[in-house]
Amino acid sequence: MQENLTPDQGQKMQLVSLGDITEHKRVEEALQKRENCLRKQSKTLVQLAKSKTLQQGDLSAALREITEAAAQTVEADRVSVWLYNSDHSKVECVDLYDTITKRHSCGMSLLKANFPAYFQALEEQRSIAAHDACNDDRTQELSEPYLSAFGIASLLNAPIWLGGRLVGVVCHEHIGRIRQWTLEEENFAGSIADFVTLAIEASERKAAQEALQQSEAEFRAIFERSSVGIGLVDMKARIVDVNPALCQILGYSREDLSGKRFTDYIFKQEGDLELYKQLISGTCDRLEMERRFLHKDGKFVWALLSISLISSQNGEPQYFLAMIEDITKRKQTELELCESKEAAEAGSRAKSEFLATMSHELRTPLNAIMGLSQLLQQEMVGSLNDKQKEYVNCIYSSGEHLLALINDILDLSKVEAGKEELFLSKLLVQELCDYVISTVRDRAEEKKLQLIAEIDEQADFCIGDERRVKQMLLNLLTNAIKFTPAGKVCLEVKKVPQGITFTVSDTGIGIDPGQFKFLFEPFQQLDSRLNRQYEGTGLGLALTRKLAHLHGGDVTVESVLGKGSKFQLFLPNQPPVEGDARRFCEEIFYLDEEQSTQQQITVKKRSLNINEVSNNTNYSLFYEKSWQSRGDKDDSSSTCSRRTQLTSRQPATSVTKNILLVQDEEKTAALLRDYLQAIGYHVEQISTSNDFWERVQNQQPDLVLLDLELAGETNGWDLLSKVRQNPDLQDLLVVTIASNTMVANSDYPVHTTPDGLRDRALQIGANACLCKPIGIVQIESILMQYFG
Repeated sequence: MQENLTPDQGQKMQLVSLGDITEHKRVEEALQKRENCLRKQSKTLVQLAKSKTLQQGDLSAALREITEAAAQTVEADRVSVWLYNSDHSKVECVDLYDTITKRHSCGMSLLKANFPAYFQALEEQRSIAAHDACNDDRTQELSEPYLSAFGIASLLNAPIWLGGRLVGVVCHEHIGRIRQWTLEEENFAGSIADFVTLAIEASERKAAQEALQQSEAEFRAIFERSSVGIGLVDMKARIVDVNPALCQILGYSREDLSGKRFTDYIFKQEGDLELYKQLISGTCDRLEMERRFLHKDGKFVWALLSISLISSQNGEPQYFLAMIEDITKRKQTELELCESKEAAEAGSRAKSEFLATMSHELRTPLNAIMGLSQLLQQEMVGSLNDKQKEYVNCIYSSGEHLLALINDILDLSKVEAGKEELFLSKLLVQELCDYVISTVRDRAEEKKLQLIAEIDEQADFCIGDERRVKQMLLNLLTNAIKFTPAGKVCLEVKKVPQGITFTVSDTGIGIDPGQFKFLFEPFQQLDSRLNRQYEGTGLGLALTRKLAHLHGGDVTVESVLGKGSKFQLFLPNQPPVEGDARRFCEEIFYLDEEQSTQQQITVKKRSLNINEVSNNTNYSLFYEKSWQSRGDKDDSSSTCSRRTQLTSRQPATSVTKNILLVQDEEKTAALLRDYLQAIGYHVEQISTSNDFWERVQNQQPDLVLLDLELAGETNGWDLLSKVRQNPDLQDLLVVTIASNTMVANSDYPVHTTPDGLRDRALQIGANACLCKPIGIVQIESILMQYFG
């Protein structure tokens, strides 16, 4: 500053003042530099905001652009972006820009567990401005593994946040001397982190859009190429879109169906509207139903219709998605199968009826043949010479063989038809073995074979149908004896964890292993030459295996040709039963063993005096029922005494007993009448129920033999029921006669098994029941039971 001054003498002088403005200039320069930095930062941020790269969703390209712009703006040596991995255990460098080399790199990582202070600071602070990074408490953990390795002196880090989560960090690094980061630079670093967030969002949005487009393309491909008809229907039932498959199913083009009511093509059923309401209300997720559709040419098309809802963004139902699968061929097949099933059932019924009829027709003459043969064997109508006895014995044995064949065929047919019913009980193994061994002992002795039974001490009980288990064991033992010329036959019983095994082994002719596959086929004998040497139908093993399967078990075989065979019958601890039968079976399993044994013994003693004889003669079993007026007879008489009694021609008692025979089969009536009269009984025979009441009143019979298959208006079942309804006839002895294959009337339905016939007859009021063909031993046992 200068001034013009006039001194007192009038002489002019110039005054100049000097001041130090260095600090002022420094402030001006700092302000200018700050303004330039802010202007530069603002320009960079504007450029990034307008960048199409960030908007396109290419994250790698966006990060390269961001790191380069940030490095140039703040004049940092290196700028990098680090993102957390999926489990948030470390950060990985996804892009690093080096201003010295002008290159981008990636791949480094830092474990969060190794740098707890640094990562805690990232989560808690808006930015980390570490001027002296190696000595800053927040970053000094990075000194040795990272900072010193790259000569980094200062760090400016800004965390990256996305949706409220810390997802990474942007690092600005200065190499060499320590750098003081400004507040403007810290703010700029935060803005750069925000742009990284935008880039990540754009990338995720692009990925979502691409996934959506891919999904839409896949859906459209499925929609167009699916073999199942697909229709999009609005909430007013108008068709919005259909695929080619649905057009083909209905016979219309897409244009024809568009805008039409979908329900116009469906044959609706009562209750459909309620189902749609449930779907719309959310009660169910999807509807599935079989409905008929109307084809363009007027024919019906059966389809499996599946309907679900498509909701709008606000959750309101917007469309129905209908999936229609053409099942017309399946329906036609079902109809054909139904018709085939009906035909098969009709055939099965016809087969059963034929077998029942044939059985009846065969058993009727067999009854006469075997019964009359027995009369001749007993020489009740005169003596026979040796040749005559030989012929009679041949006739009787042939009848027995034919009867066994009929029984096997009927049993096999019943099992194959699934009509065989098992009556399960807890059986004493020792008694089973004693029975079957005693039954086949005579045959073994005839061939001089050693017959052995070995029973495991733990094998005390088994579960099964007593009659069928005996039948299976007898089949196996009989076969073993038949095909064993010399040596021994052994029955071995063992307890195994899952059940019990009965093993029948022999030293017979053996079986070629190549023939095992035919062994259990019906009507098969493996070597045709054996047909002449060993009689048999080939049904025994087939029936045995099927009965074993019915018990839930099996029959297996081991054999060496020329050395012998071993057949093993396995019965499980718990046969495969259901419902009431399962509960009954469980009751058997948990039955007290002592109680069970006592019950078994009681039952066997009660029927021993009858069953012992009938079992030994291979006749159908018969059963007796003791009424209150009579107790059980003592089983003190021996088999020998019974046989002596059979040959006696004297009346059974000192007073002749009257027997009323109600039988309409002439041959059976003649057999029974002649035999009973021959041993001293007075017999009256009627063939219908018409004279029954008059004969009962006049004759007052001591015993009535009543055929349940009696022809006429009143059959045997009705007659038996009426007898027991009459108070005056409660003590009348009535023994019924029935066929194994008879069918009861509708008033008294029974199972057509011997057990079913017996149970029903005893329930109605019979004292005992005989099954055809009737043997002399059976009749004599009945007479001994009641008349002594």
